[in-house]
Amino acid sequence: MSNIDIRRAVDTIRSGTTVYTPVIELIVNAIQAIPEDAAVSGNIRVVVLRSQESDLFESGTPEVDGFAVSDDGVGFTQVNRDAFDTLYTANKLALGGKGFGRFTCLKYYDRLTVDSVFSEGGQFRRRTFDMGTKNSIIEREEVEATDQRATGTTVTISGARHVKMTDRSIDIIARVLVEKLLPYLVDEKVCPTITVEEAGGENRVVLNDYVSAGQGQIVELDVAGADLSFDSSGAPIDFRVRVFKFYSPRTQKSKISLVAHRREVTNVPIHTYVPEFADEFFDTSFPESDGRDRNYIVKAYVYGAYLDDNVSLERGAFSFGKESDMLLGVSQTQIEQAAAEVARVAMGADITTRRERKLKRIEDYVAEKAPWHASVAKDADFTSLPMHPSPLDIELHLQRSKHDLEIKARTEVASILAKGDISGLGDQVAKVVSSISQTSKNDLIHYVSMRKCVLDLFEKSLEVDADGHYRSEGEVHDIIIPRRKDSLQLDYKDHNLWILDERLNFTEYLTSDLPIDGPQSDRADVSIFNRKVAFRGENDPSNPIIIFEFKRPLRQDFANPSSDEDPVDQIVRYVNKFRAGKFTTPKGRDIKVSDTTPFYGYVVLDLTKKVEDWLRDEKEFVPMPDGLGWFQWRGNIRLYIEVLSWDKIRKDAEMRNRVFFDKLGI
Repeated sequence: MSNIDIRRAVDTIRSGTTVYTPVIELIVNAIQAIPEDAAVSGNIRVVVLRSQESDLFESGTPEVDGFAVSDDGVGFTQVNRDAFDTLYTANKLALGGKGFGRFTCLKYYDRLTVDSVFSEGGQFRRRTFDMGTKNSIIEREEVEATDQRATGTTVTISGARHVKMTDRSIDIIARVLVEKLLPYLVDEKVCPTITVEEAGGENRVVLNDYVSAGQGQIVELDVAGADLSFDSSGAPIDFRVRVFKFYSPRTQKSKISLVAHRREVTNVPIHTYVPEFADEFFDTSFPESDGRDRNYIVKAYVYGAYLDDNVSLERGAFSFGKESDMLLGVSQTQIEQAAAEVARVAMGADITTRRERKLKRIEDYVAEKAPWHASVAKDADFTSLPMHPSPLDIELHLQRSKHDLEIKARTEVASILAKGDISGLGDQVAKVVSSISQTSKNDLIHYVSMRKCVLDLFEKSLEVDADGHYRSEGEVHDIIIPRRKDSLQLDYKDHNLWILDERLNFTEYLTSDLPIDGPQSDRADVSIFNRKVAFRGENDPSNPIIIFEFKRPLRQDFANPSSDEDPVDQIVRYVNKFRAGKFTTPKGRDIKVSDTTPFYGYVVLDLTKKVEDWLRDEKEFVPMPDGLGWFQWRGNIRLYIEVLSWDKIRKDAEMRNRVFFDKLGI
């Protein structure tokens, strides 16, 4: 009599098993109980037991409470009975048995009972018992003579525990069992007839019919290169791949299944490795009038002694590594990836067509949305992209490819420089320089394209809205440069001052609509402190200061005599405060201004007739030749000031960039 802690053994079962694991275990045991010479006439009956309790949330078919698996095998002879009563028995070691499978039944069901007829010494006897849940594996055993003259066993598992089976339909349960047991059903050895049905015999499904020639829902494909071999420490590790079509897939996906001892252990979607398997396939080889569903998925089953030798005790996983395995030599990912390639070859033209459609999608994106990626896309590997990549998928992939090229170029440059003498590396140097140049071109194309987008937004911001109103100067302001920011918060990439003047792209310090000397001080829309551009006299630096003021399109109330928002006077007052040394930077440093420091002031607004009259008659400005601006020089404070129209700013910016836009065709 056994004496083990059964509940502890059950509780330590690792993940990898499912609610189907127990019934698979019982069916395989039933197959093994039927002698090979009797398999052709052997029968296995799987009865689905239903819960007697009503489900408040589900109507229709009651949930599954267990299974009763019957076979016409040899029965529980004394040898088989003693093996059942032995933890880790070696009774079926030659068949891949672990001596632990029955314990997985108690992980998902409360009860396991055995009712068996066997022949011993020329007499038929009946043995019944329950599997214990405490310390004894066999409990309540009875053995008696019987009038029955046929051997066989029924093993019943019932009382579904906290993990319930979500599948209820006989058809769905049968389909899952077929996928798990397919290696048995398609084996060269004859498999007994396996049926699945309700307790009263209704809805009977024969699993073997799924693989029957001609009308079966599962068809094997002829596969080239189905034998795989990996080198591990000089010794080959061999595998065999068998690929099948599964018709009427419903919501299933194409998969790779790793098999140990003719049982599916793990599976993974093939599109993990070959994205083109994400969707179902469609078979045009038989007519629609045939009545069969022509949609199908593909499953690749992988066999090998390496899998048999390394399957876990519960048959839910393998002992070798998932991603890599330095000890055993071959990882699960390596096997799956190689099997996926076999499946890809087996599907041939279908996969090629799908890849061509994906590449066309990528080409259209680059041509229409991201021309700066053209050179990267030309050599990029898009194999790993989803079958239907979104614009974001494509963009991220191209960005990664570009980054990889940049890293490669930097590595090659470092390698060349480390050699010291590069006189004999002409070809290598030329190749690296070419790669760097192409990357720079891509960046420039992207930058120019973004400028076009900014100018389009800028032009839109100058139009009236749906209510006939112009947008405030603040909204236009934010397109050029975000308000209430300074150069400690803004990088040169975070503004679009190039719309006003290309020289403003790189600045030492700037403020945007932010008081430069505390919250109560004056503020200009934009103040720029350029890097030193010249030296005079005794090399004292001259720091040009540029001040902008923006006024909303068509706003002209500042030209009224009573207005205190005169933009010209605002700039003059601001210049005088700079000259008086009243401003410091946010870091507390003095802004150095000398008597010769030049100031540039720009007012951007709409030049209405009222504004032009005001500029000419009251402010004494001079018109520019193009009629889109006015200027004035105030020598006493070294201030050159221009009043420019929004249209002039936009047109000048477009003119400066037009040649680039034309080259890109945007």
